[in-house]
Amino acid sequence: MARQVMNAEEIRRALTRISHEIVEKEGTADLIVVGIQRRGVPLARVVADAIKEHEGVDVPFGTLDISFYRDDLTTISVAPVHKGTSIPGDVTGKTVILVDDVLYTGRTIRAALDALIDYGRPKAIRLVALIDRGHRELPIRADHVGKNIPTTSEEVVRVCVKEIDSEDLVKVELLAEHLAANEAAEKKAKG
Repeated sequence: MARQVMNAEEIRRALTRISHEIVEKEGTADLIVVGIQRRGVPLARVVADAIKEHEGVDVPFGTLDISFYRDDLTTISVAPVHKGTSIPGDVTGKTVILVDDVLYTGRTIRAALDALIDYGRPKAIRLVALIDRGHRELPIRADHVGKNIPTTSEEVVRVCVKEIDSEDLVKVELLAEHLAANEAAEKKAKG
């Protein structure tokens, strides 16, 4: 049975708070906000928009696809779907705010760091995670976290965003239920 841990308003407030923290620590000069495909992208857009709203600065915004940088590429798909990278200019000397939905083992972020370095040498990279669920396998931590949610290895944290899932919410579900729901959705999609 899934349990909701954040609703749309709580997500918005967390990302707005994070945008204030970023400006307080980094300022807005030479700042770039980059969302990790897929659900990190709309979350990063909220952060960039919040900075524009309270600082009056239009921060460059980009997207990062890490599909070909993953260390588990051969185990997740025979043919990974590339969702596209769009980095606004050279990142050299800039502070890149890297945004993802859930921080878990750290492997996604390791792949994102490898991908980002292909676009230059940033002055700094700061990590934003809407959810930190623990269970790190690599020495990676977020600089800004929306919410810490302790989980077990039998649970999955699912972040839903309106742009992809038609609603904004965060829920925790049992892994078995999550896999069954994904399988049913795939069968439905195949017709």
